[in-house]
Amino acid sequence: MRKVLLSVMLMVSSLVSSAQSYDERIAGAMNAGDWFALDSIYKSAPKDSISPFLEVFSRCLIGNRLNRPDVSVAAFDQLFKEHSSSLGLDNLLSSTIMFSTDLSRIGYNGQAAELTKSILEATREHLDSTWTASLEQAVSKYSALSAYRPYGVTFAAPLGRVPFRIVPVGEEKYGSVLMHLENTSINGIDADITFDTGAGVNVISDSLARKFNLIPIDGYVTAAGIGRHKGRYAIAREVRLGNIIVSDVPFVIMDFKTGNSKADQHTHHFSIILGSELMLQLKDLTVDFTNKEITVPSVAPERSDASPNMSFSDGMNLSVSGSVLNNPILMNIDTGDASYGSLGVSFFNANKDFIMGNGRTDTIRGAGLGGVVELLCYRMPAMPVAIGGHTLEIPGLVVNTKPISVSALSFDCNIGLKTLMMFGKVRFNLVDFVLTTYPQDITVFNSRNYDVPSFKVPRHKGMSVAQALGVIAVGTARALINPNAPANPDL
Repeated sequence: MRKVLLSVMLMVSSLVSSAQSYDERIAGAMNAGDWFALDSIYKSAPKDSISPFLEVFSRCLIGNRLNRPDVSVAAFDQLFKEHSSSLGLDNLLSSTIMFSTDLSRIGYNGQAAELTKSILEATREHLDSTWTASLEQAVSKYSALSAYRPYGVTFAAPLGRVPFRIVPVGEEKYGSVLMHLENTSINGIDADITFDTGAGVNVISDSLARKFNLIPIDGYVTAAGIGRHKGRYAIAREVRLGNIIVSDVPFVIMDFKTGNSKADQHTHHFSIILGSELMLQLKDLTVDFTNKEITVPSVAPERSDASPNMSFSDGMNLSVSGSVLNNPILMNIDTGDASYGSLGVSFFNANKDFIMGNGRTDTIRGAGLGGVVELLCYRMPAMPVAIGGHTLEIPGLVVNTKPISVSALSFDCNIGLKTLMMFGKVRFNLVDFVLTTYPQDITVFNSRNYDVPSFKVPRHKGMSVAQALGVIAVGTARALINPNAPANPDL
């Protein structure tokens, strides 16, 4: 999809000069995908100093990317009624995806289906086959979900408690681990469930979907990793997590066979995955790695004036603003990554001399949907990583030298389970969109004798909606990305 930086000079040249500064700053934040900056600028700007289109579009994007659907749904409604002619085709389609995603997130799947279908019919003659198929797939999903009331949550006590255990996976020498929830069941049958904050949707294998009596529905999504497969949605009428009951839980039916006998020995560890879509409905979770328990208050906190440090990434994953070696970077928080985590190939390319001078080369094999890949990487000695207000030395971050695959989505920084465990306790306040860490030790970081460079942190422009819409990317070190990911706006 075309990426045209906002012709601010064209769009706002007719505005009075006092408004140009705010319009330019807002447009710059939108095009950079800097949702924290957009939120801050919008809050501080006098509303009559922002052009009407950008004022409404700001609320749309802030609400969508900072998990404020109560803000974005009303703003998108106003955008479509009053400013649709200002959007252009690309932004119209991207806005449709964001609008329908937020409608679905608050339970209005029927309206999401109607919206997407109406835009599809109005624009069909201008769409290529990829866009057409993707929008048709979205209509099928929302239409199917509209017959249910997804994510009804019931607590048996004022505080929800979900115990978990840490399970070794893969070769012993790597010490890889995953989080498996305990005291859980699906439709009354005991279940072994992997908790994966990096998964945008819930996933179950075909055989287990039959075992647990899930109800297949006529909604579909495409999964892309090393290979590409189409997954079908199904509904679990009841999922029990400790003393929490969740009704009408959507799963995507998908088998993670790689075709590699060695890798397939470990696929049973993630045959059932619960991801961030469920987390958003629980609203406020604290993962206590010391006591191996997730706690969820039955009454979620009200939204405060706290500044968010979390946002949805281009793939609608949960990202947090943090730093590596004191250099700011957006991190994907991923308990489905069984390692300490990784830095992406763009980070390697931007900082090649430092990484090659301080890291140790290694070759790792990654298993993903459809196959296995072998990657050259650098294992870095302990580096200071700051997340959620605290800094720790992380001893095993890997820096990838090449993309994991052509079709899988990648991150500049992916923080794995072993890193999160070092913090002891992590709170996900998904109302304010604030992540907070609580280290086990008061003294959390002692300076090493590092020749620390001024890191160059890469910035990505958003991927095209045609790549993202309707496609779940299945990485080799992580699980799933939300299939309804919009691109950054074309401004």
